[in-house]
Amino acid sequence: MGSIWEFGAEEGVLHAHLGWLVAGLEWVAALIDLFAIALLLVGAARFVAGVIRAETRRDDAARVRGTNLERIELGRYILAGLELFIVSDIIHTALSLAFADLVFLGLLVIIRSLISFFLDRELEQVKHELQGEGGSN
Repeated sequence: MGSIWEFGAEEGVLHAHLGWLVAGLEWVAALIDLFAIALLLVGAARFVAGVIRAETRRDDAARVRGTNLERIELGRYILAGLELFIVSDIIHTALSLAFADLVFLGLLVIIRSLISFFLDRELEQVKHELQGEGGSN
């Protein structure tokens, strides 16, 4: 008999009789991970390009506004990437049948949800600052 962390780690119906489905879903989860990484890289590249554009402006207020707009866009990419990673983690956990993976998923979801919550709050604050400057976002 194993420890509590090994509870449910034995192979179930999916693994024993539908191994091809498990393998396929693992590939789907891996593709979701890759798409999330690509999304984050696109967001980072757009952010860098936007900040460079903003920094070339002569007006200080326009520079700050441009950088803040880019921060909002980057935040949207990060939030989307985090949501995709959560989907992938749920798929991995559903397929693993291990209690430790379920606990790990719970911790990941809590951490990623906290990051998303605070990032969303920061983005809302930046949006309000931009609207206070006379912007229309």
